[in-house]
Amino acid sequence: MGRRVLILDTSVLCCWLQVPGKEEAGTHEDRWTHARIDTLLQAEQLKHSTFVLPVATLIETGNHIAQVAGDRFSLATKLADYLRLAADACSPWAAFTEQADLWQADNLRALSENWPAQAAQKLSIGDATIKDVAEYYHKAGYTVEILTGDEGLKAYEPVRPAMIPRRRQSKP
Repeated sequence: MGRRVLILDTSVLCCWLQVPGKEEAGTHEDRWTHARIDTLLQAEQLKHSTFVLPVATLIETGNHIAQVAGDRFSLATKLADYLRLAADACSPWAAFTEQADLWQADNLRALSENWPAQAAQKLSIGDATIKDVAEYYHKAGYTVEILTGDEGLKAYEPVRPAMIPRRRQSKP
């Protein structure tokens, strides 16, 4: 795996898949479109970045696809293809099983305790689990970016450590 991880949120994945009614996301200043996402992911793949498909993103995107008027089968097939790549840990996709620890009893208890306060701040339970995925990779030493059109979720992106400049030692 590369040292950089990109976590795809539902809003961005729906744009990338071109789900009808969800072709764009984000604010006017930070607009996500299929072209922007495709260009970014191609560039990141060349840098050997790793792409992460959180369980919440998979479920939410699948729900959006199932409710569109149009060719649900083609959209579902595209999503299933990405799911298969993640399940098989085909580069650049992270192994889906890496998220398994986040769904263990202790972590679910922590989610049950922490999420009500987060919900009061308008953080959905899906976004709370995406935040947990981001923290998981950050703690493992990766630089993490959450690709999302949701400013609220983006605010939970782990902070990159500041680079401390080295001082030159003077020669005697």
